[in-house]
Amino acid sequence: MIWTVNALISFEREIADLFNAGRIRAPVHLSGGNEVELIAYFKHRFQPGDWVVSTWRSHYHALLAGVPQETVKQAILAGRSITLCFPQYRFFSSAIVGGSLPIGLGIALGVKLASGKEIVHAFIGDMTERTGAFHEVTEYADGHNLPINFIVEDNRKSVMTETNKVWGSSVKGPYIEHHYYDLQWPHAGAGVRVQF
Repeated sequence: MIWTVNALISFEREIADLFNAGRIRAPVHLSGGNEVELIAYFKHRFQPGDWVVSTWRSHYHALLAGVPQETVKQAILAGRSITLCFPQYRFFSSAIVGGSLPIGLGIALGVKLASGKEIVHAFIGDMTERTGAFHEVTEYADGHNLPINFIVEDNRKSVMTETNKVWGSSVKGPYIEHHYYDLQWPHAGAGVRVQF
């Protein structure tokens, strides 16, 4: 399927409606506001066979990486919104801040050791960018010239607090990209129903 901005927004709206109706009895983290950037990234940078590691806000990443819509939806309905993992599609996420970074690093090292051509696309938030795990992983990846890209989805929030106010300025580097956007949904949930 070729994903459009409206199709991605409609998918998240359906998930929000299901959550608010009590059909999803687990936390959800919805995407919104960064559709254009993500569609462009996957169109121009992602190739079949590449790997994606993501965060607890990973619905769009999974869909754009080629995981079938119904497969993603069923996993969310089963309570795995914030821990979507589809090994058969080379897609992993973690609900732990920075938790997917060592996984992505290990995959990238494996690709290099096997003389593979795949790239690992590691999506993180701007709060994760300030963690020690991020600095360790990016230093190792850069020092060993590993096939991994780090994409910081920067909504300028660390949960509900301004990231720069708490952590200071962001990291710069040739292997780190920043996509700035304004989140369309609350940090967790869909803005109506908050009980699980």
